[in-house]
Formats: sequence, C-alpha cells, structure tokens
Amino acid sequence: MSTQELESQAMPKSLSDLGIETSKKVFWNLQPAELVEHAIKNQEGVLTDTGALMADTGAFTGRSPKDRFIVKDELTRDSIWWGDINIPIEEQKFDQIYSKMLDFIKDKDLYVRDAYAGADQKYRLNIRVINTLAWHNMFCYNMFLRPSKDELENFSNEFTIICAPDFKSDPSEDGTRQENFAIINLSKKILLIGGTAYAGEMKKGIFSVLNFILPHKHSVLSMHCSANVGKNGDSAIFFGLSGTGKTTLSADPNRGLIGDDEHGWNEESIFNFEGGCYAKVIDLTREKEPEIWDAIRFGAIVENTRFLPNTRTVDYTNKEVTENTRTSYPIEHIFNAITPSKAGIPKNIFFLTADAFGVIPPISKLNKSQAMYHFISGYTAKVAGTEVGVVEPKTTFSACFGAAFLPLHPTKYAALFGEKMEKHQVNVWLINTGWTGGPYGVGKRMKLAYTRAMITAALNGELDHVSYRQHSVFGVSIPESCPNVPVDVLSPRATWSDREAYDKKARELGTEFIKNFEKYSDYATEDILAGAPKF
Repeated sequence: MSTQELESQAMPKSLSDLGIETSKKVFWNLQPAELVEHAIKNQEGVLTDTGALMADTGAFTGRSPKDRFIVKDELTRDSIWWGDINIPIEEQKFDQIYSKMLDFIKDKDLYVRDAYAGADQKYRLNIRVINTLAWHNMFCYNMFLRPSKDELENFSNEFTIICAPDFKSDPSEDGTRQENFAIINLSKKILLIGGTAYAGEMKKGIFSVLNFILPHKHSVLSMHCSANVGKNGDSAIFFGLSGTGKTTLSADPNRGLIGDDEHGWNEESIFNFEGGCYAKVIDLTREKEPEIWDAIRFGAIVENTRFLPNTRTVDYTNKEVTENTRTSYPIEHIFNAITPSKAGIPKNIFFLTADAFGVIPPISKLNKSQAMYHFISGYTAKVAGTEVGVVEPKTTFSACFGAAFLPLHPTKYAALFGEKMEKHQVNVWLINTGWTGGPYGVGKRMKLAYTRAMITAALNGELDHVSYRQHSVFGVSIPESCPNVPVDVLSPRATWSDREAYDKKARELGTEFIKNFEKYSDYATEDILAGAPKF
C-alpha cells in the first residue's frame, strides 16, 4: 500500500468531545502493517530480520515512578493511598497541563486507537488512545484488547490516553517534578503522558486505573500476575517480582497461557486485562525462552535493542542502551495462548520469591493469614550485580507484588484476596526459586527442574496427601515429600552445613519482614497479622 493510500485512510471522525482540534491528519485504528509503514516513514524505527519493528524510547528506558501523579479531588481525596507511590497533583494543575497539551498536538499528525482492557465484558474498560508516534499506537494495538469491526462501529469511549513524548511540562508552573509526567485524572477519566517515550507508561497507567475501579466499585480483585490453565480447565496464578521466574514458570507447553502480567478475579473467573505481552529480552535465547523468541516477528516491537554488527539481527546481550530491553507483541503470537483470555476460578496460586538468603523453603503451603501477609509483603531479594550499589543480598518488598500500581491501600487488596481464597478453597504456595544450602555466595541456585517438579506436583494434587511440618520462623507448611524432588532439598535447614547459622539467618529475615510490615500494621486486621513470622 502506498503512502498516499495510507494518508487517504485518515477517517472523518471527530475528537471535538475532548476539545481537540487539529490542522493535521488523524489516523484512526490503523492496522500493524500500516503503522509499521508510518513509523519507518517518520524515522521512528527500523525493521529487524524477523520483521519486528525496533524503536528507541529516548532518555527514559523505563517508567518514572516519582513523576506519576493522581489528581486529588472529591473522588480521590479519601480513597487513594497517598504517599511516595500515589503522588497528588491539584485539579488546576492538571487542567493547565491538559490545555497546553491540546495546544501542542493541534498541529501534529495523530494516531488514534479505540481499544479496551478486560477480557470479561462485564468489567471491560473502553479506551481511546491518542498518540503522536505511530509506533506507540502499534504498542497499544498489541497491549490492549482489540475490538471487532462491529464493536468499533458502536464504540463508546470511557477513558482517554493522550501521549505526546515531545511535549514537556514546566515544573515551575505546572506542579510537576520534572519535564516528564504521567497524570491520572480518575474523575475526568483522562491519562496524560508527556516528556517520555517509554511506552510502558500507557500500559501501566491503565493498570493503575483498573486497580482503582475494579476493587473499589465491583469487588473484583485486580492482580499483577501471570496465569495459565490446564487441559481440564484448572487455572493457576503466578505472582512474583522481576527475577523470580514468573514468566518462565507460567510458560508451560502443557497449559494454555491466559496472560503474562495483569488479571482480574471476579466471582466466576479470572480474566486477562490485556491483549498482548510485554516481556524483557535482555540475554534472550531460543533455548531459555522459546515462546518469547518465536513471538518476535512481524507485528512485534523491540525496544532499545541493538543489532549485531553489519546485520539486522538483534543482539539480545547488548546493554548499550539499558538492561530493560523489551518486546511487545499480541498474545496470539504465543502458540498456546487462549482466546478469549479468561478461565475459571484458580485452584492454585504461587507466590514466587528468589530468596538470596537461602531461608525460604523451595515449596511451602500457606494458610489464609499467611497468604494475606505474604501477599502484602511481596518479598524477593536482589543479589550483587543486579542494581548499581548492590554488593550483597538485599531484601526487596513490593506490596501485592506490584506496589507501584496500587491506588488503594494494600490491605484492601489483601482482604479481598483472603475472602476469595477462603470462599473458593484455593491452595496458596510459596515457591523459592532462589538459593539453597546457604546464602548467595555460599549456597547454589535452586535447580529449575526441581522447581518445575514441585509446581507440577501442586497442580496435579500430588501434594494433597503428603505429610507437612511447620517452619520454625515463618510457620508455613513444608511438604515432607514431593515426586521427582530429593527429600533433603525440601528442608532448607537440612541443606545448610551449619544449622545454627541457618536459624540465625532465618530470624534475621523474619525481622526484616516484620520491620517492612510496620507501615501497614495500623490498617491490617488481626487475621492478616496472624500470618507474621514468630520467633
């Protein structure tokens, strides 16, 4: 298709309801092939040898949490968990920035996409995205759910994203910290993004919106997790911070992929919020992640990557721009993805942690109180080399395994989690994909084969009839046997040569949990607090 033909597809729709008037072209709901042509013509990116579009995000290669704001007004004043995560901004400042942005984009070509978030029709959120970059609009095609032709004919917008990376705010008069910003106005149902070309701000902005709407209005638990489903319809959820194995362990050729990052849990099912996947690709190989490797083809985007010399082949080891190199692709690029992306109530939930202290058992079962406590804690550990300044193992806690996206207090989500767990008799497992036989530098990383065997045994119900014993500090239930796993691997204390040193380290880690939980204790119920470590 020629450029002239593409330009003729600027559809005669109006953005006047948003106060947007433009002297340039407005392109509505272009398909990926069209958006790729626009992106290349606009010098926004180049094609790789697999057909994927390579684009750079500029100065920002990740989200900027300190520059994310929520408008403080009558709707949000008493409901948002204000603080370092949810930073308030005045209504007047939002209106001021909004007016400036509308003036800025009026002489820009615009790419508009109608999409929705939420595979369950009862809870979906219709979204209109307005981009100044073609590749950003393609990112939204990948990451949000795609309406059918008939649905587009009668599309009614409920929430608007305006993303203009070249627009910069004036901190001295606009109330922002820097020139870049992401501002959510829950009353006016608008998300403004400027000063940054990191596409993930759009995806995570809508996730934050759903994290407000669904629990607050519908008692639907919104979750930062991956999910899959077995051939018998038994679904499972995997929570875990970066480096814990969430993507790897939920990608199972014997189970259908529901989604890799954001889901809701209502009274009948779990459902994906998204229409695609946004995966890290640093050091990606076909051997380690075959599903992701094969998904990076035409229609996919790779961000901030570089080529092998004199080729168009991506060098996934290259960290020249950032370690946070990523790919975005429609979920249909995964061979075993299911559509629509929903399944029944989960039977098993896995909390994944990479414990670098060698304390947490490789698998343990949690009761309701422990599950809520560990859900709020969201624990893992960083090891030397993973972050500037980290020279020894460091505890990391992120409430509900996604604190950066929680508008409400974490105990709200934990209480809802506990109610659903108890009502549906769901098994919750704590899985340590980290170290055994001692801490980082002494012990060794848990074998992936053992972790897979433990998860498979839990999914198959093989751990329902074995004996358990309680951990001395965390109180969780440790199975005394598991198919295809040596018995001595199941007891972390038994893998240490110095048992007293293990006991000491376990108490130290328990103390870190308690210290971290102090900021939530005033809002936590006795039921939640009963899940704390005891020693």
